[in-house]
Amino acid sequence: MKHTLDALWQLARLAVLSKMKLRGAYWKWRRDTAFGTNASTMPSRAARFKAILEYGAWVGQMRRLASRGD
Repeated sequence: MKHTLDALWQLARLAVLSKMKLRGAYWKWRRDTAFGTNASTMPSRAARFKAILEYGAWVGQMRRLASRGD
């Protein structure tokens, strides 16, 4: 549960930093890089949601490592 909350927090933080332009260039690039542009080969909605949460968790881990100076 803590892992999920941290992931959601990091995703919300990124949304605010990108000025909530979730259909803007950064998020389009991020989506295309992660899932591709071919709808027929794209993962299911549930798989994409899981991957997005994992990305949020990764962002949190990287921020914590950076703050420690590692």
